[in-house]
Amino acid sequence: MKLRKVSAAAAVLLSLSVAATACGGDDKKDDNGSSGGGKKITVGIKFDQPGIGQKTPQGYAGFDVDVATYVAKKLGYGADQIEWKESKSADRETMLQRGDVQFIAASYSINPEREKKVDFAGPYLLAHQDVLLRADEKKIKSPADLNDKKLCSVAGSTSAQNVKKTLAPKANLQTYPTYSACLSGLQSGAIDALTTDDSILAGYASQAQFKGKFKLGGFKMTNENYGIGVKKGSDLKAKINKALEDMVSDGSWEAAVKKNFGPANYKNEPAPKIGDIKS
Repeated sequence: MKLRKVSAAAAVLLSLSVAATACGGDDKKDDNGSSGGGKKITVGIKFDQPGIGQKTPQGYAGFDVDVATYVAKKLGYGADQIEWKESKSADRETMLQRGDVQFIAASYSINPEREKKVDFAGPYLLAHQDVLLRADEKKIKSPADLNDKKLCSVAGSTSAQNVKKTLAPKANLQTYPTYSACLSGLQSGAIDALTTDDSILAGYASQAQFKGKFKLGGFKMTNENYGIGVKKGSDLKAKINKALEDMVSDGSWEAAVKKNFGPANYKNEPAPKIGDIKS
């Protein structure tokens, strides 16, 4: 009888042990990235924008990468737990809706049309449409001076069309496949100005091989409120907003701006307040 009692007790203990293992075995797994501490978190960035988000032989670099890394840390993930995924402009909403990524930091401007499909934390940077000029350019001092000048942007860009329609209708618009191609044309003199967000322009101009060769016009033609995109209804929004506030208050935000845009003498706006969208 004693042997049977001992055996029964052992069986109970074994059963409890198995149950505890089953309940706790996935403690660190977080498939939707909503609460941190998971084994991995998947984050969308640009792979081809120097100073913003770029894949390099040494890894990933840029302001958005620094912001995303800081946010991920606040969510409970170390840098080695981040899986970076390329987020092209046309794919961002779909990637969030499908759950391909937990959040996206990819020069992602907040606008009403996008807010119908995804939620945004932030903004974390107020950028403006601007032009990049050769350092010795003295004649282009305002958007109106772009009339009769060769203006470059990428095919399908709204930036160039904005200038063409409203600010300099007589500008000679040139569309190239990439901003890098526009930059080569600007350097050679084939074009007179390159237009897109000033943060993107500053990133290109900050590359070592272009140091001192270009300058920003400082025209501030539009407001571009960069936000961090999350799936509609995700509880990550509030957590990311808190992380962004911490990044500003502890000085990490300003340090990231200077690190990534400083060589281009980028005169950045102060860190925006969460929820303050400039139209």
